Amino acid sequence: MMNKFRFNWKKAILVSFILIGYSSAINAKLPTTIIKNCYDGDTCTTIEGERIRLACIDTPEIKGKKADPIPAKEARDFLNNLLVNKKVSIKRITKDRYGRTVAELFKNGLNIQKMIIEKGHGKIYQKYSHQCKWAK
Repeated sequence: MMNKFRFNWKKAILVSFILIGYSSAINAKLPTTIIKNCYDGDTCTTIEGERIRLACIDTPEIKGKKADPIPAKEARDFLNNLLVNKKVSIKRITKDRYGRTVAELFKNGLNIQKMIIEKGHGKIYQKYSHQCKWAK
C-alpha cells in the first residue's frame, strides 16, 4: 500500500515564511533599544544606561559564592557577540529588587532567552518562568 502522505516542500517553505513574518510583525510592535554590553549571560545594559535582566532564564554567576566562572564567561561572551551594538526589540515585564528592568529581548524576530537555553548557556528559571509563555 502506498503512503498517502506526501511532504510538500513548497507549502512547508510558504508556511515558514508566513510564521517568520508573523513573528517579525509582532516584534516590530515592541519598542527597540541598542545593547551597549552584557555583564554576564543574563544581564545587559543599553546605550541609554538601562540595565536589563533577561526574563525567565538563569545563567552561571561570574563572581560570588556560587560563581562558576568558565561557563559564566562563555554565556557572557555568547550574549555580547550576539547583541553588542545591535538593535533589539524589548518586551519589558517588571523591575527586579535591584532596579533592573526584567525583559525579554528579540533580535530579528528570535527570542534571545530561548536561544541561550537552546545553546546550553543557561536554564529556565522556574521561579519566574510564569513571566514568559515559551518557558512554561
